[in-house]
Amino acid sequence: MITLKKGDYEKIVEHALSCLPEEACGLIAGTEENGVKEIKEVYLLENTDHSNEHFNISPQDQLKAIKDMRSKGLVPLGNWHSHPESPSRPSEEDKRLFFDSKARYLILSLMERDKPDLNAFIVENHRDVSKDPLQLV
Repeated sequence: MITLKKGDYEKIVEHALSCLPEEACGLIAGTEENGVKEIKEVYLLENTDHSNEHFNISPQDQLKAIKDMRSKGLVPLGNWHSHPESPSRPSEEDKRLFFDSKARYLILSLMERDKPDLNAFIVENHRDVSKDPLQLV
């Protein structure tokens, strides 16, 4: 299970809406205890591909975020990105690029702008996808 503060959920949604029609993206950091991952910091980063079908984060922005996480005593938990026009589930490209089975991949669907849909996923072997329960706190 993974937890996310309601305010951070709203921060992700607001940023993703502001990036339309492009995908928005970022990193998540926090703690893990007894199998529960708690997101304590959400990083809003630039999609350097400026695409509505895929995203890329610059290595410099990733490094800056990792340094910030460490300075706060947090660990990287994964990433998040939006799907402006498709459901909240990993695309074939997502599955191909998601390589860390310990990471959580949050995907926000904006298909229905008034009902954003955020889910957390685990991807193993680049194709075996399962949902990780996501709880807003």
